[in-house]
Order: sequence, then structure tokens, then C-alpha cells
Amino acid sequence: MSRGKKLDLFIGADIDDSWAQVQTPRKSKITSEIQEPSKHFLHFSKEKRRGKTVTLVGEFFLSKEDATATLKILKKKLGCGGAYKDGFMEFQGELKEKLRPLLIALEFRFKNGH
Repeated sequence: MSRGKKLDLFIGADIDDSWAQVQTPRKSKITSEIQEPSKHFLHFSKEKRRGKTVTLVGEFFLSKEDATATLKILKKKLGCGGAYKDGFMEFQGELKEKLRPLLIALEFRFKNGH
């Protein structure tokens, strides 16, 4: 008993050797300019990530070592988790009211209305 021909499907994709990597521009520009805390103008923003609230503060113009040290101090005082990415500090939870006095004590300034 003959089963017939095998089905040969061709979807239409033409894959050749000329692959190109997609280059997406960064959302923010990373500058190597380091400023003292009194020259920063920070602002707060709140995002939802996987159903959880994240408080973003930035943009910081500090060296990587100074930023991580500042982040470590703030996380310890607030009792929360966080990260430093692309010049912004991310804190787990809605912490704007607790975070503002701590940053003012470290001589950071804020934009009007934030």
C-alpha cells in the first residue's frame, strides 16, 4: 500500500547569509561628566513592573562607585531593594515621600514640582 508523497511546505522565508544585527539607540545618553550633588536636578517617576511598583530617581551624574555607594546607603535606610541603571536609581516600592528627605540630606536638589 502506497502512502503517497511527503508534503513539501514552503512558507516563503528566504534566509541567506547576510544577517544583520539590529541596532537600537539607547533611551538615554550616558555621559562621563561627573557633577557634585548640589548641581543635580533630580525627578521622581513611578512605574509598574510585573505588577509591582518601582520608584525611579534620576538622572545622576556620579561615578559608578559613588552611585553604588549612595544607593547602598539609601537602600539600607529605607529597608528595600534597588538597582542603579543608566544613570537612574530604581527602588522597589512607592518611596517618594521617604526618599526625598534622605536625598536632600545628601545635598541633592530636585526639579520644581517633584
